[in-house]
Amino acid sequence: MINFIIKPALRTENITYAVRDIVVIANEVAKTGKEMLYLNIGDPNLFDWEPPKHLIEATYDAMKKNHNGYSPSSGIKEATDAISKDAERKGIKNIQDIFVTTGASEAIDICLTALVNSGENVLTPTPGYPLYTAIQSKLQTMENPYYLDESNGWQPDAEDIKSKINSKTRGIILINPNNPTGSNASPETLGKIVELAREHNLVIFADEIYDKLLMDGKKHTSIASLDSEVPMITFGGLSKNYMVPGFRIGWGIVSGNKSVLKDYTEAINKILRARLCANHPAQYGIAPSLLGDQSHLEIAMKKLTRRRDLTVEMMNSIPGISCVAPEGAFYAFPRLHNVTNDAHFAAELIKETGVVVVHGSGFGQKPDSRHMRLVFLPPENILERAYKALGDFHAKYIDKFEKVNSK
Repeated sequence: MINFIIKPALRTENITYAVRDIVVIANEVAKTGKEMLYLNIGDPNLFDWEPPKHLIEATYDAMKKNHNGYSPSSGIKEATDAISKDAERKGIKNIQDIFVTTGASEAIDICLTALVNSGENVLTPTPGYPLYTAIQSKLQTMENPYYLDESNGWQPDAEDIKSKINSKTRGIILINPNNPTGSNASPETLGKIVELAREHNLVIFADEIYDKLLMDGKKHTSIASLDSEVPMITFGGLSKNYMVPGFRIGWGIVSGNKSVLKDYTEAINKILRARLCANHPAQYGIAPSLLGDQSHLEIAMKKLTRRRDLTVEMMNSIPGISCVAPEGAFYAFPRLHNVTNDAHFAAELIKETGVVVVHGSGFGQKPDSRHMRLVFLPPENILERAYKALGDFHAKYIDKFEKVNSK
């Protein structure tokens, strides 16, 4: 009989992923037969969204032509050429390397792994996507969060970034448009970040996976377009802009001074070669997506704008909740002014109503503030029901928990 316990590696102790972790609670509630209204995961295909037909056809055609073996480690030339053209359209110059990965997530993981040693740190946006903190926990790096300014449309706080740079800082992560707030950083804010990176010899990691999902006529500025010398890696992919998150196709674009980047770029490629390649047939969907018909984006943004407007209006109509209007992506990050524990609030909301949101603390937030992330991908009728239930629950929650605790 085996009588010992296998202990996991210490590097896994602090890895959490709130977006998926909350589903554990939701699954238990769903077993009771309660109707569930999911506002927790950014997967368009769960609702009334479809990818462009020419993307699907190109991928299917590649499989029929038996492009089903390994591809080059950095991706097929047709794909990297298309990524390069799209990057040039965004104003990115001095490109040193382009590589295709298993989703942008793998590109991010590889690039951080190739740069940061144990005990060093990378400035990470707060609120921000929990993948970054999970990777850094795995790499045993030091936490170094910087804050987004809720009072300024969730713009990155350049002064806060400056104050947190230290001798162990290797880079700055930027998520733009941001997940979970939906903010779109201004050229002025981005320029300040570039200058900080230049002054302190830092790498900028620019996650721009939502760069084509902008509302209200807003434009996206790629931070790499502002400077051709500062070392930057721009991350993108098909998942969000082209509605195929399950394809797991992403990429990284290395730009900046060649001599500065040479050794780092080779370290990235060592890891790329070791893991063989990304999904081969799906890579044939990259060029048709980036260089082909973009009409699906116009349709998508009209739908998203209506659903964003509904979200902001209904959230701001609930006493004790306020919501900054997102400009991009499909997330909102309302503030819970009278709640002391947003994880408890989210869990009780699921149990009581079946409405699934993610607690703001799962993305990071300023001390003494509480939030929740909403995904406004579902149709308006579902959003209306979910927000009505959320508002009714919020009032009951304040009476049951917060007023009792304050006595």
